[in-house]
Amino acid sequence: MTCQQKQQIYNLLKTAADSVLGFRVKSFDTTPVFYDDPLPAPQNLQEQTDLHEPSLAAPAASSDHSSLDFSTVHSSLEDSICNLKNQISACSRCALAKTRNNTVPGTGSLKPVVLVVGEGPGFEEDRQGLPFVGPAGQLLDKMLAAISLSRSSNTYIANIVKCRPPQNRDPYPEEAEACSSFLQAQIALLKPKAILCVGSVAAKNLLKTEAGVSRLRGSFYQYHNIPVAVTYHPSALLRSQDLKRPAWEDLKQFRLKLLELCPDYESSCQSYVSH
Repeated sequence: MTCQQKQQIYNLLKTAADSVLGFRVKSFDTTPVFYDDPLPAPQNLQEQTDLHEPSLAAPAASSDHSSLDFSTVHSSLEDSICNLKNQISACSRCALAKTRNNTVPGTGSLKPVVLVVGEGPGFEEDRQGLPFVGPAGQLLDKMLAAISLSRSSNTYIANIVKCRPPQNRDPYPEEAEACSSFLQAQIALLKPKAILCVGSVAAKNLLKTEAGVSRLRGSFYQYHNIPVAVTYHPSALLRSQDLKRPAWEDLKQFRLKLLELCPDYESSCQSYVSH
C-alpha cells in the first residue's frame, strides 16, 4: 500500500470519528508518519504521543521515552471533555433545547472506574447544570459510597439526555437519539471499567432493549466490551421502600465485578457530600 493510499484511509477514519463521536478527535490533528514511509521522524516526539486516543501515527525510532511529559495526556483529556461540554451547551438538535435553563453534560472523575448513566436532568439539575443534585442525587451518592464509589474521585455521572424534559417526563426516542453521540463520546473519552445504568430509560437506550429494570437487573451486559449492570433509579427507591433491598443486592453484585476488574479501586474513593 502506498503512502497516498494510507493517507486516504487516515482521512476517512478522521471524518468517521468526527461524525460518530460528535466532536473533533485531537489525535487526528497531527500529520501521520507511517512505519514504512521514507519520511523524517517528527521533531517533537511528544506531539506524536497520545495515550488516550490511539492514532495511526508511528512512534519515533528512538526507544528512549525519558523526555516525555505524560502530564500532557491528562490535559488533552480535559480539553476534549471541555470541548464536548461546549458542544452540548450549544446543542439545538431537539426541542428540549427550547425549554432548558442549563445543559447538564455530566460531572465526576476524568479517570473513572465507573460511569453512572441516568435518564435526564430534573428541576434542580436544570437549575444548577449538574447531574443528580436533588433528593435522588443525594441518595445516589449514598448508594455509591456504600460500595466505595464517589463522583469526586472514581466515578463519572451522566445522563441519556443532557437537557431536562418538561415536567420530568421520560425523554422521547428522538430526543434520546439526538443526544446519543454525546454519551458515546463521553464513554470513548473516559474509558470506564464498568457502567451502572440507573433506571429503565438509561438501560433501554444504552443497551438498545425493550426490557425494563426488573428483567435486566441481576446480570451483566456488554457495551463495547465494557460490563454494564442495571439497577433501580434512586427516584424509584424514594417512592418505594420495597425496592431498596433488591437495589442493595444489585450494588453488592456490582462491587464484586469491580473488584474483579480493578482490585484496588476502593483505595481511590473519597467521600462526596451532596448539597
